[in-house]
This record gives sequence, structure tokens and C-alpha cells, in this order.
Amino acid sequence: MLDAKKVKIKMATLAPEGTEWHGLLMKMGQEWKKATDGKINLRVYPGGVVGDERDMIRKMRIGQIQGAAITSEGLTEVNPQYSVFFIPMLYQQFSDLDLLYEKLGDDLVSNAEKNGFKVILMVDVGWVYWFTSDSVRTPDDLREHSIFTWAGDYRTAALWEKSGFQVVPLAMTDMLSGLQTGMVNAMAFNPMYVLAQQSFGITKYMLDMKWGMLSAAVILDLRTWNKIDLVHQDKMIEIANRISTDFQRKNRLESDEAIAVMKEYGLVVTTPTEAEFEEWKSLVEEMYPLIRGQIVEENIFDRVMEFKHELEADN
Repeated sequence: MLDAKKVKIKMATLAPEGTEWHGLLMKMGQEWKKATDGKINLRVYPGGVVGDERDMIRKMRIGQIQGAAITSEGLTEVNPQYSVFFIPMLYQQFSDLDLLYEKLGDDLVSNAEKNGFKVILMVDVGWVYWFTSDSVRTPDDLREHSIFTWAGDYRTAALWEKSGFQVVPLAMTDMLSGLQTGMVNAMAFNPMYVLAQQSFGITKYMLDMKWGMLSAAVILDLRTWNKIDLVHQDKMIEIANRISTDFQRKNRLESDEAIAVMKEYGLVVTTPTEAEFEEWKSLVEEMYPLIRGQIVEENIFDRVMEFKHELEADN
């Protein structure tokens, strides 16, 4: 067998240095290098230094970087089906989410590959909650705030505006300065990211209601992947699967720990009443016609709704 080529992989992520997500990437790179006798060298660029997630995908397409660790926001540029994770309040339990991965996982991976990207691993990063500068209990309370949305995601911004909300599209790398200047004062994020960014000093109220799930994946440019020896590919996937499984098991406990830490430093957690929770559910259901076909592809939306009804019937 010919000696395998050395492959350098530049990988970008918004995850700040020192976070669990960044640590996963660093560990994966170290193990890839060891398992391939130094043939695979991964260099991670954390904290958004390469730009927002859409910037990362664009730079992968032109060959400036070869990989990215991104959330479902950027993954929709790779495969529009990842927008399924944008449907608010869809699931409230990890077991439901595991079944969703089971039913849609193959499509999410194979259709990304058709578009030129290899999905190395997929994980959920944690539940998403509303963090706001003033207490929010109902949708009308949130309408008094300026909501952060991702720059370039015009469809989601339009969805919010049609539902009577104020939105301010910003690059993720500008989100913190937007909070500091008062340009935005509401955001739906995972607690671990809010803790890592120290933004809870401004958005000091959290609504204890699972708004969504932040899903993420590690992807490589397929041209780069195809340069890698097949034996090394198998080793890389095995390592990625093992590390991501360990990460998933641990990560699902850490959101609660992040919330507890932030509460010690002044975060106020508000729990909606049953009536208030129903108001949010009604809002989301009113959004469904705007989501279907505009945010989420019709066939994927319909499949997920059928799945949701099956779960509700079982419960």
C-alpha cells in the first residue's frame, strides 16, 4: 500500500476557547494525529476568528478552511433539512430528540454529502432558553424587547416580524457588543454559551421554558475528506463517534450546572405558569403556517409533525 498523504485541516468554530465544545475538537484532533501516525493534522480556530457560521461555509467552499464545527444555523447552508431544529418547543425530552436523530439522521448526513460536505459527527449542544434584559413571562412581554437573529437569516427575521416582534439581525460575532449597546436585549440561547460569553450580566432574566434545541455538527469539505486514506477515514470516524458520545452524555447535564452558576451571580430564573406556557404553545402553533415551506421544507415539516403526533399519542 502506498504511504498515505499528510492532510492539514483548518477548522473554525464560534465556540470560545476553553469551552467543552472547543475541548471536544482539540481532543479529537490529538487522537486523529496519533491514530494516523501524524498524517492528519487538525488546527482549530475558535471564538469566531474566521467569522460567522455562514462565513465559515463560504470559506470552506473556496478552500480557505477545510472544516467547521457549527450549529444548525450554519448547517442549513450545508443541508436545508437542518432547519427542522428551528421549530420552537417541538420537543421537551431528550428521548424525543434521540428518536428524531434516529428517523432523520441518515437524510441529514447523506444530503449534506450530496452538497459537498462530510458530516463527521452530530450532537445536541443543549436546550435553548430565552435570556432577556427585563423579565419575560408571555409572548407579549417578549414583544417589548429587541430580539437577536442571525445576520443573513432573512426568513427567520421575517417570521418574527410577521408575528409582531422586533428583531435585529447581527453577526454572531457582534452579538455581545449589540447587547452592551442596547441594540438587542433578548436572545434564545443555550445556557453554557451564555455563561461562556458572560452575557448574562446584561440578559439577567431567563425564562425556564425549553424553546428549542441547539444542534451541532463537525463537517469537512468533501474534497479534503476524499484525499484521506480510507483506513485513516475509518479511524477518524471511530474516534469522532466515541468522543461525541462521551460529550453528549456529559453535556446533557451541564446546562443545569451553567444555570446554577449564573444564578449565583444574579441570574433570575422565571418559571411560566401553566396558562403562560399555553400562550407560548399557541404562539408557536400560529407560526406553523409561516414556518412550513418558508423556514422548514414542507416534506420535512410534515414528517416531523407526524412524528410529533405519534409521540403525543404514545404519551
